[in-house]
Amino acid sequence: MNDSTSFEEAPYAEPPDETTVSLRAYFDRMSDEKLGEYSRDWSDKQLIDWDGNFRSDGALMLVCCDRDVRVEEYRQVLEACRRFRSLE
Repeated sequence: MNDSTSFEEAPYAEPPDETTVSLRAYFDRMSDEKLGEYSRDWSDKQLIDWDGNFRSDGALMLVCCDRDVRVEEYRQVLEACRRFRSLE
């Protein structure tokens, strides 16, 4: 893990919106142990069940967001967080 900054504060490839920042903060609060359980081979349902914080319509429950986070974006940011924390 990069000790000098949080994942939320790490550089972004593009200017972030409120939802992007909130999603990174969401992963900052997730433990290394939990993040280490993740498998790229999981189905969307397995991922949703593992996280346990998705709504019935398939979007992640986040505060301070202006758009829905779906599984595809969730996976991308989750995997970026794992790389940031050197878990891959």
